Amino acid sequence: MINIKISTVKKHEISPYLYMQFMEPLGTADASIDSAWDFNENDWIPCVIDKVKELAPTMVRFGGTMIDYYHWKEAVGPTRTPMINHCWGGIYHNLVGTHEVIDFCRKVDAEPLIVVNMESDGFKNWAYPKNDGVRLGTPDEAREWVDYCNNPDNALRIKHGVKMPYNVKYWQIGNETSYTIRSVRGFDVDGCLEATNRFVDAMKKADNNISLVAWGDKTFDGENWIKKMSTVDGVEALAFHHHFDSGLANSPLKATAYRNDPDLTWEHLLNAHKSLDAHIMELKADRGNKRLAMTEGHFCLPGRNRNEVLSCWGAGVAYALCHNVIMRHSDVLDIATLADFFGNVWQVNALMIPSPVPYYGNPYLQPVGVVMSLFRKHQGKYYIDCDYLGNIDATASITDNVIYLHVANKDNKYAQRLNVDIGKSAKMYYISADPTTEITPDNTDVFNTKVVDIDLKDFTLPPACVGVIEILL
Repeated sequence: MINIKISTVKKHEISPYLYMQFMEPLGTADASIDSAWDFNENDWIPCVIDKVKELAPTMVRFGGTMIDYYHWKEAVGPTRTPMINHCWGGIYHNLVGTHEVIDFCRKVDAEPLIVVNMESDGFKNWAYPKNDGVRLGTPDEAREWVDYCNNPDNALRIKHGVKMPYNVKYWQIGNETSYTIRSVRGFDVDGCLEATNRFVDAMKKADNNISLVAWGDKTFDGENWIKKMSTVDGVEALAFHHHFDSGLANSPLKATAYRNDPDLTWEHLLNAHKSLDAHIMELKADRGNKRLAMTEGHFCLPGRNRNEVLSCWGAGVAYALCHNVIMRHSDVLDIATLADFFGNVWQVNALMIPSPVPYYGNPYLQPVGVVMSLFRKHQGKYYIDCDYLGNIDATASITDNVIYLHVANKDNKYAQRLNVDIGKSAKMYYISADPTTEITPDNTDVFNTKVVDIDLKDFTLPPACVGVIEILL
């Protein structure tokens, strides 16, 4: 039996934004926004909104790679200007812009986080692309965007029929600034630092109460980005992305090789969270007094649609371990995500939208979405310690007189008997399935959550189970 000892001493408050989802027009790579948009009604598809409410993201980030050639004014008002989606392919119609994103956030009760075009992150190929106009984003453009959203008297927004300000608090400056794209380098760290300072000054002039996130991340090409970027004044958090594989040699997590040896696949999936822990530990060492924001994070695997292994329950358990890593670092993390939100192609999405809706099927949550939804709905306000020895992974939090124990069984064949040393009564909300089980539009209830009353002195966690034990003190 595994004995779990839980302390009720509150270590720190947990940010509500560790269940963020990330919205980006992905062109021909994934229909993404287009698959969720009703072009006849000029509105979000209702069944998508319903399923997003089930996922219950606390924050929605609008931006990503496309922000490096995005001009926000092309996507506001009654007349929209389509743009070439230089990274992801095709033409983006810009029918979903500032107003539509804010409307989406209000529909699903999520806080918006908007990314601004910081001089194309230094990438000249996107600032001045072939067969297109100038796509460089300036500090003035960013300042005007903040003013458009937050100034009660902004004339342009009022002209567009929106009298009340959107009051967008959270903004990110730049995206993946330190990364090399197609062998093209953008800003070096000094260039990023200088540009970020100019954007901070401009955006704060529009609204000094906004909360800013700048690009940080770890060392690239010998440059310690986060250490230098931690010196920026006026920025509350530094952003990083974590795209990961198993972290082990000879990985079967590619193409369809994962189906050949389920036990080997399980071993590799359950090792993946270790790189996230190491990444955050590296950033913690050099962040100064800045908070951290993981504004993108998910498996990055070769294979069809970013690999169908991510539709199997083994990936769900792997993502649960990743989320427990996030919780262990919630002393410094303010924002985090583990998915690319929604679309009809990529397996890294939290929410799949079979297209066309509703003729082919209803939207459903991928394993990562199922886990994020489960943990999000049973989450405490304060982090507390829990200690145990055995083949499980667990973190704990508390609100008032209720403890929430997020737990995963790392054994894919055998159940674990558990004992918790505290509490009067408890319920367990859990998902358990064969790790090889894959969700499709034809079996969308396969990872539904079950609930059962448990005896805290002796209860069982099924094989490959992810659960929340809600304990009443």
